Amino acid sequence: MEIRFQTKEESNKQQQEDFMKLSKTERVYAFFRLMEQVSRFPIKNKEDKNKDNFLIVIKPK
Repeated sequence: MEIRFQTKEESNKQQQEDFMKLSKTERVYAFFRLMEQVSRFPIKNKEDKNKDNFLIVIKPK
């Protein structure tokens, strides 16, 4: 593990350069991995959006 001291702008530029070095396929997979990691973050208040709504559920045959 390497520790670097740099500004936020330098860090963002380095991350962008590293990301752009990846192939298109690798970029898509990196995006999917990021979305999976973000989905694991805890949520403060999980609100039921359909709490007071009338729902019609049509079950497939």
